[in-house]
Amino acid sequence: MTIKEVITAANWRIHPNNQWSFQNIEKLFATEVIKKNHKKQSVFSSNLSKIDAIEFVNLEEKKQTVREMLINGYADSFLVLKKGEIIFEEYFNGMSQESLHLLNSISKNFTGMLTGVIVKLGLINVDEKVINYLPKLKDSAFNETTVRQVLDMTAAVRYDEDYNNPTTDFWQETSAVGWSPSLINKNSSDLFNYALSLKDKEQKDGSSYHYRTVLTNVLGMIIEAATGKKISILFEEFIWKKLYPEQNALIVVDNKGVSYTGAGMNACTRDLARFGLMLSKEGYFEGEEVIPPEWIKDTVNADKTYKDNFSKDLLGQILPGGHYRNQTLVDKNGSLYCLGIFGQCIYVNPKYETVIVKLSSQPGPAIPNLLIDSMIAMNQIARSA
Repeated sequence: MTIKEVITAANWRIHPNNQWSFQNIEKLFATEVIKKNHKKQSVFSSNLSKIDAIEFVNLEEKKQTVREMLINGYADSFLVLKKGEIIFEEYFNGMSQESLHLLNSISKNFTGMLTGVIVKLGLINVDEKVINYLPKLKDSAFNETTVRQVLDMTAAVRYDEDYNNPTTDFWQETSAVGWSPSLINKNSSDLFNYALSLKDKEQKDGSSYHYRTVLTNVLGMIIEAATGKKISILFEEFIWKKLYPEQNALIVVDNKGVSYTGAGMNACTRDLARFGLMLSKEGYFEGEEVIPPEWIKDTVNADKTYKDNFSKDLLGQILPGGHYRNQTLVDKNGSLYCLGIFGQCIYVNPKYETVIVKLSSQPGPAIPNLLIDSMIAMNQIARSA
């Protein structure tokens, strides 16, 4: 019996199955390819050092090394760029430099950055209502929501993102792409119908930050409606090919071909480092604009209202003084965090010219101490490597 016969859509997230499934999503679910640039590939130089021996004080106020953090955090890959140069790179659990890995919610950061490109093209106005682009949502909880409120997770829609409840809204929505087959019903037959089925509101639009994956999926649909192009093509044209990556990327789609922009992207570690390096350079990669620099600056800088809203959330307690804007977490020092459940992270620290990628297959979707320890470790690496 092969691994593929043992690991199915019903058990793919269960550890240790996810060590294989996170690197083989296309063998389990429908995906579309985001093609690389075949004419050019950027090249990293290397100056490797033993940064895994760096020590930090973890959440329990005990000394821990970066190596111990990687082992405890079920890392599949770990790469550190300093001033654009690779100073550490290691792979685990059968992963290699060429392997693609599920990004989970790092997908949101790509979607948020793509929005900036589409806004600059004049195809989307973030102050307009969602229903101006998706009029069929007029009978849903999104009827008064603006694109800006979708971008910043301040929309009114009631949606429970509790990962530890196997029947919560988040997992219900994943059934639309086959991830939770036992939960599929007429409302979750596809991503659009799931969004349409949400009628209840938990707050006034724009009043408070609350992280909800459905908002990124709606954002992806807005982008497709505004441009008349599929997300995979837009990612390819405006972001992926401009990073001159080593590999193609993938994105999971539903049975109607709608991209799961909230959590469905897959890419290799080095190409994610290229994305992080571009963010650290205010949207430029190898001298070429990828994301409008004004969009990056808008992401990094937020007013007191954003910070106050964010402070009331659990993530706001982990990153005091930080905020969430354009689908991206930013700490008080201006570092960006692209995070995904089960331990995925791109850490971007412009001040110390450091980009770190950590991909993982943790035994649970959200283990706070592992997240916090990795954040502490990455900040220590940025300061001392």
